Amino acid sequence: MEAVLDLYEEEPDPRRPRVNFDEQSYQMLAEVRDPLPAKAAQPLRYDYQYQRKGTCNLFLFFCPDTGWREVKVTPQRTAIDFAHCMKDLVDVHFPDAEVVRVILDNLNTHTPASLYEAFAPAEARRILKKLEFHFTPKHGSWLNMAEIEFSVLTRQCLDRRLPELESVARVAAAWVRDRNAKGATVQWRFTTTHARGKLQRLYPSSLEW
Repeated sequence: MEAVLDLYEEEPDPRRPRVNFDEQSYQMLAEVRDPLPAKAAQPLRYDYQYQRKGTCNLFLFFCPDTGWREVKVTPQRTAIDFAHCMKDLVDVHFPDAEVVRVILDNLNTHTPASLYEAFAPAEARRILKKLEFHFTPKHGSWLNMAEIEFSVLTRQCLDRRLPELESVARVAAAWVRDRNAKGATVQWRFTTTHARGKLQRLYPSSLEW
């Protein structure tokens, strides 16, 4: 926990950008009946019934230093998908960085082995040499700012029925463009000092305060 919080307190360094990364599943739903059109003083009305259309996955990158984020929508979440996200991070989004410091949780696919599963050894090693993983502690994924961005994404554009992967990708891309244009970011205020005070019960009881 303290390692992640100390990383957040460092001054921004364009050569070593900090990027929060997370993923989230989304249940796709289709309308059974067409909604009734809106009228004066009456909003669009939807039938309570819906049809399940399976699930998809959303990967989210977020750089709080610049207010940049990207959402990638995929049919599923696999080690291969994670590996390609990391390749995009290095080659597409931050090609000039010396190293990209990635804050992420301990999901079983979040490992260097995933890149070796997806790419030839030389290519996997090339990508990994430009990545530095910083894992949130178990039960501490709330330390990942990407979760805050996912909360905003869910409330602002995923709180509706979207029937297929393409429509999910379309509304997510529109949200990304708008939020990036505004340079919206997260003002993180929870520091190591705060953690030692508020979460004192998590530290060894033998320590003196």
